[in-house]
Amino acid sequence: MRHPTPIALFVYNRLSHLKRTIACLQKNILAAESDLYIFSDGAKNEKDREKVKEVRTFIHSVTGFKNITIIEKDKNHGLAASVIAGVSFLVEKYGKVIVMEDDLESSPYMLSYFNDALNFYENNEKVMHIGGYMYPIDLSELPETFFFRVATSWGWATWQRAWEHFEPDIEKLNEQFNPRKISDFSIDCSENFWKQFQHFRKGKNNSWAIRWYASIFLHGGVCLHPSVSMTNNIGNDASGTHSDATDMYQTPLSTKRITGFSDNIEENKEAYQKIKHFYRTRKGSLWKRGIRFLRKWKNKLSF
Repeated sequence: MRHPTPIALFVYNRLSHLKRTIACLQKNILAAESDLYIFSDGAKNEKDREKVKEVRTFIHSVTGFKNITIIEKDKNHGLAASVIAGVSFLVEKYGKVIVMEDDLESSPYMLSYFNDALNFYENNEKVMHIGGYMYPIDLSELPETFFFRVATSWGWATWQRAWEHFEPDIEKLNEQFNPRKISDFSIDCSENFWKQFQHFRKGKNNSWAIRWYASIFLHGGVCLHPSVSMTNNIGNDASGTHSDATDMYQTPLSTKRITGFSDNIEENKEAYQKIKHFYRTRKGSLWKRGIRFLRKWKNKLSF
């Protein structure tokens, strides 16, 4: 059996979230055989310095993995730069990587899923990304895994041969789009991916994920996804830099190991339609939107 793929875990200042993330990872079947790399970003201001220190004290106490390597940055680089540098370092060293952030719960079978998929599609150039998260929608009539164009970022994995196509220059990506591609990129304009893309161009966000998705999309790649989620984001409580308080993305975790992987590398049409419907309807009625708006501001005032 091959040695399990190394795990990159990016952490900052959310100790309570990180403890849950680590506790779930430790329960994964392949944890004890896996190498864990923890990338700790430096504090961006005095307010965060003590919280970063608490996180660093904790990560030095973590056990349950074959080897643990901790990389602590003196200065704040931000999540985007940290992820790009960390992923680039590990895929060059190992040829592939599993990527986690400090606000993700995981199924005990998540590492098995990522490793099995990485091995199964290792030499298929069209498969560029293995996603661990799936939206809270009923996909029970679909296979255990399927292909969809969007690259989700809440727990994922990739290979060096795919990451080589990552284009960080937003203008080089932008010049490759036309109206048809913009519509396809945005899932028939049902999701705000293009808005996120343009916000990055205007300096309104610093997303590595939208550039990674765009790189895959423009290269003609596809992303593998599980029908039942292997991860769940616990950071949508306004505690993160780019997160607002919402529960619309909360999803149950898989309770079994995935064994179904297909050689048919085509986007699943039924999954496409179901996910598009979720994008268009997830915000619900005006009443529900109003409740979320008030909750968002209440959470912001408390941090």
